[in-house]
Amino acid sequence: MTTTYSPATRLTPSGTQRVPPFAVISGAQVQRALQGRERHIVELVETTYRLHAAGRSVNPASCFLRFDDRPSSRIIALPASLGGETRVDGLKWISSFPQNVTFGIPRASAVLILNDHDTGYPFACLESSIISASRTAASAALAADRLSRHRPRPTHLGFVGTGLIARYIHSFLIGTGWAFENIGVFDLSPDNAAAFRCCLEQSGAVGPVTVHDSAEQVIRLSDLVVFATVAARPHVHDPAWFAHSPLVLHISLRDLAPAVLLASANIVDDIEHCLRADTSPHLTEQLTGNRQFLDGTLEDVMAGRVIPPPDRPVVFSPFGLGVLDLAVGKYVYDRIAESGELYVVDDFFHQPNRYG
Repeated sequence: MTTTYSPATRLTPSGTQRVPPFAVISGAQVQRALQGRERHIVELVETTYRLHAAGRSVNPASCFLRFDDRPSSRIIALPASLGGETRVDGLKWISSFPQNVTFGIPRASAVLILNDHDTGYPFACLESSIISASRTAASAALAADRLSRHRPRPTHLGFVGTGLIARYIHSFLIGTGWAFENIGVFDLSPDNAAAFRCCLEQSGAVGPVTVHDSAEQVIRLSDLVVFATVAARPHVHDPAWFAHSPLVLHISLRDLAPAVLLASANIVDDIEHCLRADTSPHLTEQLTGNRQFLDGTLEDVMAGRVIPPPDRPVVFSPFGLGVLDLAVGKYVYDRIAESGELYVVDDFFHQPNRYG
């Protein structure tokens, strides 16, 4: 069954609220809705950051479900509410089980629930690993653009960590007009690094793609460095590796020791969110007892309140905001609804009449 749920369909002919239909959106549908729309998604993420900075969102702290018998694994709940034209509430429920890769399946899996702004009723459940990767990559591409405007545009790209997120970040960089003379790659798994190189080469990456033997080699040879690992604690400790002042997209948040951050300019997506859960910025705050090492947020940079220095490393550490998932998820929902391909579960809410 297909239907379209919009503000105009929320009311019955008598003017009372109606229970929204509940739709399920598959990963294949999500991918088709986002394919080739990197520029639009980056613009959507930028708009969402501005709404968040203007107080037109609610983004509580993420809740981490951890396991004594599986210490490397976790499931995270990201509740959020987004205003503006989107006007939607919801929850991303995303798991990270690193051991999955040894069985040939992805590390992360996720669903996104969208709730109606007026009734609170859930009206869609979307496969969300693609949405999560896309909003993360869009945030990285936006940061790369904004943080490089007062320095030479990077031409040497390096990846530390070669999973799904790294692949999406590369796609979003290329899809928003970046070109690189060469790309360096490092992963603790040589097989993963080789597979990632093949993936980039097949995607038409300009310039050679080289697999390196260490993170240090990648960092020293790159002026744009992407960390996309599953590191639980810092493994890069030497600020001298960054003496050439690269732009660093610290997407995985726990790779860099406090000494590296203290020698750099530091930009985050949201200060309160980023300074928790033993992220590298959180560890740096604990070490120094203050937040003076933070230069501001990405929205501060977009608004011109902060200008990143061209003569120091600049590190972008995004915690990842649930409002970004809502924005991208609602965009996907609207596109699929407009196409007439929305699958609705009949009678999901079995008693829509309060006294029925």
